[in-house]
Amino acid sequence: MRPLVPLARAASALALLAALPALADDLEAVSKIAAVVVYPDAASVTRVAEIDLPQGATTLIFRGLPAGLDPASLRVAGQAVAALAIGAVETRATPAKTTPSTELEAQIKALRAERESVQVTIDALDGKKQMMRRYGEASPEKLGEGKPLEVGQWAAAWDAVGAGLAKVNEELRLANAQAREIDEKIAAAESARQRAAPRVAPRRDVAIALEADAATKATVRLTYNVAGASWKASYDARLDTSASATKPALEFVRRAAVTQRTGEDWTDVELSVSTTRANRGVAAPEVQPVRLYFWEAPVPVAMARPAARAGAAQDMAGGKMMEAAPAAPAPAAAPPPPPKPAVEQQATLEAGAFQASFKAPGRMSVPADGAQKSFRVSARALTPDLSVKASPLMEETAYLEAKIVNDEEAPLLPGDVAVFRDGGFVGTGRVGLVAPGDSTTLGFGADDRVKVTRVPVRRKENEPTWLGQTRTEIREFKTTVKNLHAFPVRATIVDQIPFTENSAIVVEQLPATTAPTEKQVGDKRGVMAWAWDLQPNEQKEVRLAYRMKWPADRDVVFETMPVQRTQR
Repeated sequence: MRPLVPLARAASALALLAALPALADDLEAVSKIAAVVVYPDAASVTRVAEIDLPQGATTLIFRGLPAGLDPASLRVAGQAVAALAIGAVETRATPAKTTPSTELEAQIKALRAERESVQVTIDALDGKKQMMRRYGEASPEKLGEGKPLEVGQWAAAWDAVGAGLAKVNEELRLANAQAREIDEKIAAAESARQRAAPRVAPRRDVAIALEADAATKATVRLTYNVAGASWKASYDARLDTSASATKPALEFVRRAAVTQRTGEDWTDVELSVSTTRANRGVAAPEVQPVRLYFWEAPVPVAMARPAARAGAAQDMAGGKMMEAAPAAPAPAAAPPPPPKPAVEQQATLEAGAFQASFKAPGRMSVPADGAQKSFRVSARALTPDLSVKASPLMEETAYLEAKIVNDEEAPLLPGDVAVFRDGGFVGTGRVGLVAPGDSTTLGFGADDRVKVTRVPVRRKENEPTWLGQTRTEIREFKTTVKNLHAFPVRATIVDQIPFTENSAIVVEQLPATTAPTEKQVGDKRGVMAWAWDLQPNEQKEVRLAYRMKWPADRDVVFETMPVQRTQR
């Protein structure tokens, strides 16, 4: 009975192992991209995998994800009929590799086969040539049938051998030339193969530890942020000032243009664009203290020995159709309804307190080759505040402007604006960042019914007669603006006088100057503006006069100082 004890123990051990959960097995996920949220500088991608999970522990692997994904952004969610636990998430780098070109490989294979065929021809011709030489080297008595050739036949034999060798040599020359040409083609193709062999970019695999209480079907969602994607805002501004319009109306259309080079195509996905910048940072930068001190010349350092310098240098290295029943003759067909204009779909806004996102209508595909995908985000019918503005110092033309308020819950991001007026394309402008509730001004081209002229009234200079005298120059200009519209117009004229930062130069505004409405426009020193509501056919004048003084022995120059604005 003693041998039965080990058998019983073995049976118990097998039963215990069967009751324990199995060791983790790798299961490759077959996933697809379901949704993408594109930020101005990155994208958040959500992949979905439908899997059959066995009971126990399983390692689910998402293979071939972009190398540029941020491991810190990985998030996993899932659902299943049985209880499902999600464990550790691991990223694994897959190195780049070279993939040979199938077309070049086939070309090289065909060339090598052709080269072998030519070599067979060369070998046959060479054998034929050697045989003819041996025949020519035989003595005359061996060439006849048991008796030597007669002397009269020797010339014919020599001609026959010579002609045969000449023909074989020519055929060999052509075959060798063909072989050399094929060898050159093979060498060129092999060189091209080395140069053109595409390198498969490095990828990442993501391994997720899962454990199920029982075999079940599960849905796993993997979300990650990836670089190489962006979207830009663009706008259409359509102003209607025609006589048919009871009052000026402005349609403002927001568009989004998405591009991506993440290394994976987004095919038939739910696409959204967000105003949040994913890579801008999470906190304001720290301001560091700055110390001001007197500059001191550096203390000279003795040159190191050559050996020491050398050492230092080294260390830096359906439905069915129904048949119509017979009926009486039908009456004359009614005219078809007029065609309806196509309606452009637009995105849905999802706004929060600190960000806004727009979900594109339907599903979209964006390839990873950098091609641009554009769609309409929103449209607003606005009542603009119209005015004209002129800078006669630069150009004697009044330009129509429209001030609008961003009444959406999402900010207007910086972008280009395609401007249309009364159905005609005017040009392309630019809009900066406009927060919700804030306003911006758009230009709509020249207004030919507002006439602007600027003429110099006087220019007076003194001629210094002795050393140390101050030189003085007086300049005065007159600007005239006239409204030729049949309705009132708000007009603004912008002009300037020079400013100085040198105490030896004095610039004075003279009393003849018309008092400006705005003494300084924005951050521009010396730039001022005058604004009025001009009635039909009303005309206004602006006078600008100033005096400049500087030492007579010095020359002065005028320099345009552009205002430095922060790019947002």
